[in-house]
Amino acid sequence: MLKLFKNHPNFSWSYIESDDDLQKALASSGKIALFKHSTRCPVSSMAKNRLEKSWDEETNELPIYFLDLIKYRELSNKIASQLAVTHASPQLIVVEGGKSIYNASHNMIQSSEVAKHI
Repeated sequence: MLKLFKNHPNFSWSYIESDDDLQKALASSGKIALFKHSTRCPVSSMAKNRLEKSWDEETNELPIYFLDLIKYRELSNKIASQLAVTHASPQLIVVEGGKSIYNASHNMIQSSEVAKHI
């Protein structure tokens, strides 16, 4: 079951913690975003915080999923394989119809760029 966590007024994460969670997210009829986060990396923490603070009305309707890639490394690998994207950390991937239509990593993760792909 996907957990939802709201920590900013315009922002809430749904957590991916199992293959079932991942497949449900990828089966979504609309676009979604996946954020792969390393809990051990300060750059990943900065990207996560920047994303949460900059999420706005343009991106607010886009469901966004969070994966702790340290705890769920096998799911992170599956995302890379299934979506045919090179693994990075942190990484944000916009998915439509089960395919990656945009991905960014590190300082390139910007909600304004995500908005261009909604």
